[in-house]
Amino acid sequence: MTEPEKASEKRRWFSGIRLVVAVAVVAALASAGVTALLVNIMERKQEGRNPFYRVVELDDTITDPAVWGKNFPLQYDGYRRTVDQKRTRYGGSEALARTPTQADPRSVVAQSRLEEDPRLVTMWSGYAFAKDFREERGHAYMLDDQTFTERQQVTQQPGTCIHCHGSVYVPYKKLGDGDLIKGFEKMNQMPFAEARKLVEHPVSCIDCHDPGTMQLRVTRPGFIEGIAALKASQGVADFQVNRDATRQEMRTYVCGQCHVEYYFKGKEKRLTYPWSKGINIDQIMAYYDEDGHADWTHALTGAKVLKAQHPEFEMYNQGIHAKSGVACADCHMPYQREGAMKVSDHHVRSPLLNINRACQTCHKWSEAELLQRAETIQTRTFQTRNLAMDALVDLIHDLESAQKSGVPEDALAKARDLQKRAQFYLDFVEAENSMGFHADQEAVRILSNSINFSRLGQNALRPAPRGSP
Repeated sequence: MTEPEKASEKRRWFSGIRLVVAVAVVAALASAGVTALLVNIMERKQEGRNPFYRVVELDDTITDPAVWGKNFPLQYDGYRRTVDQKRTRYGGSEALARTPTQADPRSVVAQSRLEEDPRLVTMWSGYAFAKDFREERGHAYMLDDQTFTERQQVTQQPGTCIHCHGSVYVPYKKLGDGDLIKGFEKMNQMPFAEARKLVEHPVSCIDCHDPGTMQLRVTRPGFIEGIAALKASQGVADFQVNRDATRQEMRTYVCGQCHVEYYFKGKEKRLTYPWSKGINIDQIMAYYDEDGHADWTHALTGAKVLKAQHPEFEMYNQGIHAKSGVACADCHMPYQREGAMKVSDHHVRSPLLNINRACQTCHKWSEAELLQRAETIQTRTFQTRNLAMDALVDLIHDLESAQKSGVPEDALAKARDLQKRAQFYLDFVEAENSMGFHADQEAVRILSNSINFSRLGQNALRPAPRGSP
């Protein structure tokens, strides 16, 4: 073999060695990668089998969310974040500092809606809301803000108010000797200050979850009775929400326990949802007409009027998301990934503060585009709301003048009835916390009806044309 041939053979030998080494290295790396992947899969499977930490035993008496948080730290971390005060364009509140007093120890409050829009004082003249009404805050504040509102100084509120402002499941059970409904009935009739002593926390884990299975459940008697009445109006007899509702329905119903229109029925102040004729505003108005209920007598006009509460559940049910099977939790508590676990985000807030998870799961547009679309709906609703507010204030002032100028009583009575309708329809949108987004066309329809009622009321006060019967 010649020298060139020997050199060529040597090069081939070294190339073969390098190839073998390279293959061995690649094989080792591949093996390590596969091993790491398998280990990771095993770890994730173990995490998936144990979606919570078994630190404490939970039962049906533990109201403190911090105790539940030992087993569910991810959810509890989100729950604690509801102390945030961050505004969207048409909702939420900025933190306003105040000097605590013995009567009101809060060092931070939300801004006053009455100062933002003094027309609200005219609309609610003679009612406690004309004294104090502030922007909504997160769930962390729901109990304190009800306890220390100046409305408590204007009227003796009943224990019924605790139904939606505190963790009442255990207090109800204790008051009723194990019977939830009996305890509910007893607390309703207490003065608020007395009932408040029985409640330690705002809405808590136990109010929405069974401690043994973690399944969603409804614990508010008002909703239990209200949804049964609604289903009966739809031909579904003996509907028991915790037995008959689907899981997706429950992801709305646990929110609808409190985010609803209601009133205090009779001398026993029983919290009642006016749903036996249906859930849209026309059906609710028909219910009140038949029942004869009025929340107060308007101080400026003498009209028997109604105060809408916070009918998010009713309004949502008229909108495209409800019709498409989207639940409240899908947008306000969207799923998030934590390792192998998929958990609901318990930092309950506006979807506009969480567009990526709350909206883009279904809507494949940019965050800026989705925000612009939502705010366009809200701006148009707000503009129509202002027209309705102006029309109502005009009617109220005309009624004031008419009472002083000797307008016949039958004309005054007709105008007062139209004020009740104009006011309730306007307040239904005003008190609903989405500024029309939950059902934009329905919100504008309601406000248009309010404007019409106000203008018809003004017409009723005008002298009849000559020659008319």
